[in-house]
Amino acid sequence: MTIRDVVFVYQMKSREELQWHGRYHRHGSQEYEVHYFIQGNGNFLNGDTNYGIKPGSLFLTSPAVYHSIIANDIDHPVSYYALLFYADPPEEARELLLSHIDTGRVYNIGTNYRFFFEELKEKGMSDHILLKKSAEYQFLSFLYQLSDGLQQFNYGSKSNHHIEKALRILQTSVMGNLTLGDLAEKLELTESYLVRLFKQKMSMTPMRYYRKLKIEAASSMLINTEQPVYAISQKLQFYSEFHFSKCFKQFTGLSPTAYRKNYFQILGQG
Repeated sequence: MTIRDVVFVYQMKSREELQWHGRYHRHGSQEYEVHYFIQGNGNFLNGDTNYGIKPGSLFLTSPAVYHSIIANDIDHPVSYYALLFYADPPEEARELLLSHIDTGRVYNIGTNYRFFFEELKEKGMSDHILLKKSAEYQFLSFLYQLSDGLQQFNYGSKSNHHIEKALRILQTSVMGNLTLGDLAEKLELTESYLVRLFKQKMSMTPMRYYRKLKIEAASSMLINTEQPVYAISQKLQFYSEFHFSKCFKQFTGLSPTAYRKNYFQILGQG
């Protein structure tokens, strides 16, 4: 099994974003995709079946099956993780998918999987072979648990619980202006302990992760909408357009304008 892509999509609100993420598409031979919804209302069209989306619902789409996210309620915007992976017929994961996992249903696993999918995203998209392999084994273990009737997930560790809660707060505050002090207060932790714990679990500080979330949201807006750079900067509550551009280049290596020029996608294609 090979993890090919893991993304976090934050709050689809604009018409352009709804169109792009709601496009009716399929993936190639031996490619499966998992959608894990953590926020919002809508529907997920998986093959011939239309399922209701609610926080904590997970869907698995088989190769060559058309699927689409239908999220027209801007008052309850959809946020989700999507993981695309490749599984050859002889592989253990492939046999598991064919024999024990039903791709024609919704799995309601609860909303406590942010930390898990964040780990998969960071490791699975890493340039380090061993980290990528680690993510693939973690995901294979998850599939085994899913096949065994996995319901609500509990890491069992108090520190993991803190990280899970921190991720929820940070992800739902992307359009806000959360400070380290605000986050520590909500978690009832000291700032120094929070930074140390978050860095241990996520390999970065909470505020760097928060900026990374904002840049990911900005990237989506740049690609999927025609909003001007200054408007995106204001919406994400950067100090100024200059500050936004500086932070954006630190994370992506490109200015917002160059990023849009290089990666702009025509809605309805891809």
